[in-house]
Amino acid sequence: MLEGRRDTRFGRLLRHGFSDAVAAEALLGGEQLAPVRSDPVLLDALGATADPDQALASLVRLLEALDAGERRTLLDTVTTAKPLRDRLLGVLGASVALADHLTRHPRDWHALVTYEHADLHPGPTEFERGLAGADGPESLRVAYRRCMLGIAARDVCGTSDLVQTAAELADLATATLRAALAMAEAEAPADAALCRLAVIGMGKCGGHELNYISDVDVIFVAEARPEADEAKALQAATRLASRMMRICSDTTVEGSIWQVDANLRPEGRRGPLVRTLSSHLAYYKRWAKTWEFQALLKARPVAGDPALGQEYVEALAPMVWQAAERDHFVQDVQEMRRRVVENIPVAHLDRELKLGPGGLRDVEFAVQLLQLVHGRTDPSLRSGTTLTALSQLAAGGYVGRADAAALDTSYRFLRTMEHRIQLHKLRRTHLVPEDVADLRRLGRSLGFRADPVTELQREWRRHAREVRRLHEKLFYRPLLDAVAQLAPGEVGLSTDAAKQRLEALGYVDPAAALRHLEALASGVSRKAAIQRTLLPVLLGWFADSADPDAGLLNFRKVSDALGRTPWYLRLLRDEGAAAVNLARVLSSGRLAPDLLMRAPEAVALLADDEGLQPRTRAALDQEVLAAVHRADSAEQAVAAVRGVRRRELFRTAAADLVGVHRDDPDAIGAALTDLNAAAVTGALQAAVNAVETAEREPLPTRFSVIGMGRFGGRELGYGSDADVLFVHEPHEGVDEHLAARVALKVANELRRLLQIPTTDPPLLIDADLRPEGKSGPLVRTLGSYAAYYRRWSLVWESHALLRAEPVAGDEDLGARFIGLVDPLRYPADGLPEEAVREIRRLKARMESERLPRGADPTTHAKLGRGGLSDVEWTVQLLQLRHGAQFPGLRTTRTRPALAAAEAAGLVAAEDAEVLDAAWILASRMRNAVMLVRARAGDTFPGDGKELAAVGRYLGYEPGHVGDMVEEYRRATRRARAVVERLFYGTD
Repeated sequence: MLEGRRDTRFGRLLRHGFSDAVAAEALLGGEQLAPVRSDPVLLDALGATADPDQALASLVRLLEALDAGERRTLLDTVTTAKPLRDRLLGVLGASVALADHLTRHPRDWHALVTYEHADLHPGPTEFERGLAGADGPESLRVAYRRCMLGIAARDVCGTSDLVQTAAELADLATATLRAALAMAEAEAPADAALCRLAVIGMGKCGGHELNYISDVDVIFVAEARPEADEAKALQAATRLASRMMRICSDTTVEGSIWQVDANLRPEGRRGPLVRTLSSHLAYYKRWAKTWEFQALLKARPVAGDPALGQEYVEALAPMVWQAAERDHFVQDVQEMRRRVVENIPVAHLDRELKLGPGGLRDVEFAVQLLQLVHGRTDPSLRSGTTLTALSQLAAGGYVGRADAAALDTSYRFLRTMEHRIQLHKLRRTHLVPEDVADLRRLGRSLGFRADPVTELQREWRRHAREVRRLHEKLFYRPLLDAVAQLAPGEVGLSTDAAKQRLEALGYVDPAAALRHLEALASGVSRKAAIQRTLLPVLLGWFADSADPDAGLLNFRKVSDALGRTPWYLRLLRDEGAAAVNLARVLSSGRLAPDLLMRAPEAVALLADDEGLQPRTRAALDQEVLAAVHRADSAEQAVAAVRGVRRRELFRTAAADLVGVHRDDPDAIGAALTDLNAAAVTGALQAAVNAVETAEREPLPTRFSVIGMGRFGGRELGYGSDADVLFVHEPHEGVDEHLAARVALKVANELRRLLQIPTTDPPLLIDADLRPEGKSGPLVRTLGSYAAYYRRWSLVWESHALLRAEPVAGDEDLGARFIGLVDPLRYPADGLPEEAVREIRRLKARMESERLPRGADPTTHAKLGRGGLSDVEWTVQLLQLRHGAQFPGLRTTRTRPALAAAEAAGLVAAEDAEVLDAAWILASRMRNAVMLVRARAGDTFPGDGKELAAVGRYLGYEPGHVGDMVEEYRRATRRARAVVERLFYGTD
């Protein structure tokens, strides 16, 4: 029985995250925890820490170090005050070093009790108060650790995020440097009287993003006080600086605080520790290397004489922001990053969190490089804090927002890993531990509880891969060395290095690409300056496409066409979405760029997603009819109509390419139908005007255009014809022969106007679905249609009429035509079996005869296996058979009809899903081919580049076009199996 109770306790301890249940049980049963051993709150709180075993052992050590009264106070507070409990146990479970500090100074646990608003995010002033009682190096170390307790507690409890924690550590370092300098000055008042000394924070301290344990990089600048000899003042300042460094760095009984590193000063270790401001300026003007200006990005005054420190920063800032103009600047920065990686010991490469590939330095170097290049002309980019600078770069359009967000997320994760690793023993390290227990504690500290080690390693590797990918993209990609130094007459874009980088990015003709860059970005004009800002980002966006060369060429064409307009480059610079949308549109195929070249001003539509939303049919009709009314001739009128259609085609294609409608598979078909219907409306009005002018009298008949096929179904693709029927009805008292002659003239004029040769994508009017086909009259009266359908209608015509929908002309006449054909397409008694067999026979004949010779039936989007025809005929057969019974089937659109068939129980949900997916995929494939090639096609392109572009449109990454084709075949194969059962009635 006793053994059973023990097993239960062990199980409970293991479930709470303890690794050594035996030791934990002994500690919980010990004298120190006797008053609270039965309190479940304590066990739950221990289980929430990074290392419950460590937290428990450290708590016992702390209790042992306290006297009895203080011990009771602590235990009472721990069990009753959740903030203290979480803070104290969180720190004990995360940091052995801080647990050791509490054991040596047990009353410091009171530093974790206060929970006022001011304690949440203290700054230098609060930390200076916390250090104010220190009167020497020993007490300064104790006070420093006491302040760090609060920072660590806020960190591990989630009260502070990474940015706040790093800022607090930097502020604590600032306060500590000030305290150490004050001690040094107090020890040597004579030296302090001779000089003004300023301490400049560098590196992560200067950037306000310090680690838990890190060298604190500084530079010293001094000036003699009035009447003091400069040489003696510099000697005094050097003694003060040296003493300040020792106060912080020397190891005592309380350990050291951190090393103060002044090696970033001019000449490094070989140079004088302290210089005057003029000496600093002379060095940086003549001798400084590129990396030294990069280091000065983070310079800020942190201690000593604040006026002198500010003067130093302001004097050097112009040099920092001119560094990008130095010869080989970008290559120097990139080469320095490569050397850092190459100097990592091989044994440490895979564990190096800071310096290795995919590490923190990849983010920091990329951000700093972009700052130095673009910060010359954009002061908003000059923050010394990495994540702030990254945010500024994204806000300015220099880094894609998605890339910046991904880098931000990964950098925060990696820095938090680094913090947790260092916090454990307060040792300066950037290596991910190898010991399983250390990895388990690290994983738990980051919130991984199910399988901490596996989850940690998976997430770490994922973030490292993402950082490396984006580092390569941002750090090496932009050809910043080419665009940073362009000046009038300079041919700085023709270097072999630039060509090699362009080739690596996928540019097939780097020489031509460099010519485009030179034409766009050379010179000193404002236009060239903005282009130099835009091009590094645009080049990378073009490189993300299947045809970067075409993207850059198209951008040059658009820029040449619009370069003199005041709004074009300003739009791309100031509207974050405009540039990335333009890059996608220009590099995703031929159709959208071709449309844009004919109306470059349409680039304004790309400013945001709102501008890419399709216009309503009413708005389109109003615009085209107004344009027709203003025109002096039918030809001018239809040219204006085509202009509207061209712009709206571009709007639709651009929205499609940038993903505005990614969640609405029907949006593109509906938008294309509306814009083509509006074009027909405008052309019809122009035709009517022309005929009325020729006849010298008003039109004697009502006229309506009925959309058929995909036009009537609101499912047009970019390359679809407009299938129509023409119907007219003479006005009362008008001779029918006269009305028929005039109606025929209108129909022929409408077709002629829309067939006038043009560079725009054609809108072919196809009236072959009319009664008697091509041999029948082009236009009939409503009564003629009624007589024909009553006497001669064939089953295929009823089938075709399922898609009939008025699209232009007289609305009342169109509605009455629909009333006429509804009984034909939704027969009251359903479809006779003989008619069902006839439809199946027609479908089988179409499959065998109409598929183009040599076409692959497994990938033909329209007529192939499981393609559009298969799905549509299956749905339409259900409409013919059951439309009278189920009102939901009475629609011209495929997907709503399929959904209605499922709702009516005519199609199983799984079958409906398979058919729907295949129809969407085949429709998107046809649209992709038209977008890429600018000509219609029903099969995947044979050209590798075009096939890759289709893959990009369909969401496949480079190198996965084989997966795309195979997944298409798989989807349509499944659809065909459903068609065989539902349409052909086979098992």
